[in-house]
Amino acid sequence: MPVLSRLPFLLLLTGLASASMILPASVALWSESFQDARSFFYSGLIGLILCALVAFALANRPHNRSAIRQLLALLGTFIVLPAVLAVPFYESVQTTSFLNAYVEMVSSLSTTGLPLFAPERLSMAEHLWRAQVGWMGGLLMWVAAAAILAPLNLGGFEVTSLREPGQDLVAGAARRDMADPASRLARSASVLVPTYTLLTLALWCLLIVVGDAPFVALTHAMSIMSTSGISPVGGPEGAASGFTGEVILALFLMFALSRMTFSKDTGSSEKQGLLFDPEFRLGLAIVLMVPVILFLRHFLAALDIGDQDNLLAGLRALWGAAFTVLSFLTTTGFVSVDWVDAQAWSGLETPGLILMALAMIGGGVATTAGGVKLLRVFALIINGMREVDRLVHPSSIGRSGLVSRRTRREGAFIAWVFFMIFAITLAATTIAFAAFNIPFEQSLVLAVAVLSNCGPLIEVVEAGRLNFIELGAGPKLVAAIAMVMGRLELLALVVIVTPDLWQD
Repeated sequence: MPVLSRLPFLLLLTGLASASMILPASVALWSESFQDARSFFYSGLIGLILCALVAFALANRPHNRSAIRQLLALLGTFIVLPAVLAVPFYESVQTTSFLNAYVEMVSSLSTTGLPLFAPERLSMAEHLWRAQVGWMGGLLMWVAAAAILAPLNLGGFEVTSLREPGQDLVAGAARRDMADPASRLARSASVLVPTYTLLTLALWCLLIVVGDAPFVALTHAMSIMSTSGISPVGGPEGAASGFTGEVILALFLMFALSRMTFSKDTGSSEKQGLLFDPEFRLGLAIVLMVPVILFLRHFLAALDIGDQDNLLAGLRALWGAAFTVLSFLTTTGFVSVDWVDAQAWSGLETPGLILMALAMIGGGVATTAGGVKLLRVFALIINGMREVDRLVHPSSIGRSGLVSRRTRREGAFIAWVFFMIFAITLAATTIAFAAFNIPFEQSLVLAVAVLSNCGPLIEVVEAGRLNFIELGAGPKLVAAIAMVMGRLELLALVVIVTPDLWQD
């Protein structure tokens, strides 16, 4: 441990990624896909040897361990590490370019899950590697949120924090201790890694019990916990678990609505408990209200007619809408088996607009979900409600709690600033895609999908009209940059390029 504590954060992650290639190599060997087995085993072995050589060279050198340096290392992880992860994938597929493999690994590590390759084109080991990289990316965000983003008041924590974004919470000797990767990262990993792993194993076992094949259950368990939406069979529609499997998936998707569902290490609520968490309550409200509003007219008509079969079909359509809404709100992108019926019952010609809006809202702060995040949306909502109250009762006094005042004033202001930055970046990304002769509607869908880290949105909204892998190198590079920006969040990138924060 003392030796590992002196190594750079990015080097440690590269070594772990190289070691993790043994799993797909073993699966490929078991399935007698010897080309895949050699590709993953040799890539992992060479990666471990190179990391060991670099580690010996850097073991006795001092490193700057400030919090802003860790944030920069996290940015470098999403840019450099996919190149390492793409090597075995490129060697095993053999019929694609390295750029496609790199974009695929950026998509997986950022838990975006862009549909580059058709499921039948990839082998079992390649599907497992995509899901595994997405799973590791989700775990990385769990740990980094508590160890890097929370102390810097980033990633959504700035809404309720008493300090400005980019300012460390501690100072002096405590600051040096908290900024050390061997202390802060190790403490967070020791708590979150077992939790994340056990939840994945539990979901895997439950899916096997209800009828899914072990391999499909494993990839879906990894995809749900990381909200990557990666599947070897096209999601729940291609799985054998049916309605029961969707219910189990929906229960585990709740972990992407709020960090309070699995950890209290960064809880900032005045009242502790999941039922008092504003993100979880807002997320449940959206999941319940949107399907009910969409189907209310059809339910009333079915009641007037008295058609029992129609009512049962409506209830299945309601479940299909609820599951799909929860999936896209958490930026997973899985579609329910009953989503087709839900579309018919909604009577909307373009339900994709609703899914795009849900993906932009996103899930909870410090979870694997992308988007603007529920806490920022909640801050804007209560700020708007307070302004309406002041219009009706100018002399009224709002809540006196410290967090309440912070959320209504400074927190809402920072949330609005983030939303404006997100909107400007969305417009710029859309223009960048359109500059490569992609139609405006498809450019907008692409921009929303990559910035909100909800790649399956392309396949659902465009319904086969857009094949991402057939695009040129320019749009793919734009998509890769946008996925990194969406995963790390734009406010963190603003902090990185702020000169004043580098003076220490």
